[in-house]
Amino acid sequence: MNEGGGYVDLQVNGYVGADFTGDGLMHEVALNACQQLRDEGVDGILATVITDDLDAMCRRLSRIVELRDADPLIKSMIWGIHIEGPFLNEQPGFIGAHPADAAQRADEDAMQRLLESAGGLTRIVTLAPERDEGLRVTRLLARQNIIVSAGHCDPSLEVLRAAVDAGLQMFTHLGNGCPLMMHRHDNVIQRALSLSEHVWIGFIADGVHIPYFVLNNYLRCAGLDRCFLVTDAISAAGLGPGQFTLGGQRVVVDENLATWSEDKSHLMGSAITMSRVVANLRDHRGMDDHQIRLLVAENPRRILASAA
Repeated sequence: MNEGGGYVDLQVNGYVGADFTGDGLMHEVALNACQQLRDEGVDGILATVITDDLDAMCRRLSRIVELRDADPLIKSMIWGIHIEGPFLNEQPGFIGAHPADAAQRADEDAMQRLLESAGGLTRIVTLAPERDEGLRVTRLLARQNIIVSAGHCDPSLEVLRAAVDAGLQMFTHLGNGCPLMMHRHDNVIQRALSLSEHVWIGFIADGVHIPYFVLNNYLRCAGLDRCFLVTDAISAAGLGPGQFTLGGQRVVVDENLATWSEDKSHLMGSAITMSRVVANLRDHRGMDDHQIRLLVAENPRRILASAA
């Protein structure tokens, strides 16, 4: 798999004890995570910071910048930052593992503050288009060649189309960040798939966030050339079952490496690794090396190159 380039993961909240979404990340912990990722066959990641109050998000973004500037290995592995939130749909189901009380309407000044804290490293921002009045933040980001991704959202088809026209390029972990019960036809999954020729569509391929037969259907509908896979890994990834944290929230990882909230009401990121993703694609979908490479190496590189 490493011939011609290893894996590229556009959504990593943490790994082997390192939590990019929390405070106090130590250099040696971050360095170990980056070394483990490299040993796993990963060429690069986007360190991901999720919704919290702006001060906390800014602290965490600045810490990633500091760690990256201080160590050549960390710098070589963290290719940039993915800011997921806080401009998300706060309704139950759509908000997922993000703290609903910290979600807010998109605001240009708040976005600029986050970007400044990230020190020019922001590559992707996930937001809810329906929370971006006039799509002003979407346009602000597009002007700066930052990839705007829809996620944890429920925009109408008209709003989603308008967001694409304003610069939306991607959809974050489709099939997740939405309620279990939705309209059987007119729902955010179907709306996103209807626009797959215009946006990149990401999935979490752990067999838990979406069943493999559903992933098959999504990939067939959108086409492999428009899709990519992420781990959405949290600090528990690579550590096996147990209790961990994600941005200060307690997470329980079961024997299947499913990452649950403490009350088991919803999933919170994943504990999967990229090598496990690849094995899942081979074992559960029968994909060949070329198809897998598109999803975990080539397409993520194309996405980043499109905003270079």
